[in-house]
Amino acid sequence: MPLLQTREVTVRFGGVTALQSVSLSADPGTVTGLIGPNGAGKTTLFNVITGLQAPAAGRVLMDGQDVTDLPVHRRARLGMARTFQRLELFGSLTVEENVRTAADIRQLWSRDRADVARMTDAVIARVGLRQYAHSPAHTLPTGLARLTELARALATAPRLLLLDEPGSGLDGAESEEFGRLLGALAAEGTAVLLVEHDMDLVMQACSQIHVLDFGVHLTSGTPDEIRADSRVQRAYLGEADAVPTGARA
Repeated sequence: MPLLQTREVTVRFGGVTALQSVSLSADPGTVTGLIGPNGAGKTTLFNVITGLQAPAAGRVLMDGQDVTDLPVHRRARLGMARTFQRLELFGSLTVEENVRTAADIRQLWSRDRADVARMTDAVIARVGLRQYAHSPAHTLPTGLARLTELARALATAPRLLLLDEPGSGLDGAESEEFGRLLGALAAEGTAVLLVEHDMDLVMQACSQIHVLDFGVHLTSGTPDEIRADSRVQRAYLGEADAVPTGARA
């Protein structure tokens, strides 16, 4: 059974339909991509999944449980965590303090009595930020700030991790390393849903990809199937050229 399912999700803002009957799923142990041109509705769908936006129609299920009407904190306690397209760090806190805050909050409601300080250190090391642990978040370049946001999400021990353009600000080598990290997280059983414009990263990390265009679920498939799909080519490029490896749509 998929860990996450959206069923016929529709969102309207006044007379504008941002999402129209969008259904998709994300499985445990896999990295699932969600791609599409700017304005396709990707972040809006993330907001519906995490409870920041109520849908006009449709349902969100996690582990078969309907969570559509649950508040954000209840979804978090079921194992949802996310990062944001616009960075949402505590700028005056250090990297360590950002991550420790998430770990402390989780321990308040969970039954996990693991050493929070040790967990914080382990997460920071895992994303490669040990040397920046005592740096204030507002001093970090974008790529490192996004890794800090990822570390904070991981400190909640999520089963479902939603990442909104985490590759922004990463160079080529950092992006490759990030893809390997996502693969390792998936191998441990985490379901990862990735919104990303870096096609190298998407094709490297994802085993299944969903495509949105103008709020409609255009298609889904493996990376090879998506790369060869003429509808995806037109949505991204406006022409029938193949989506090239290395394209940043």
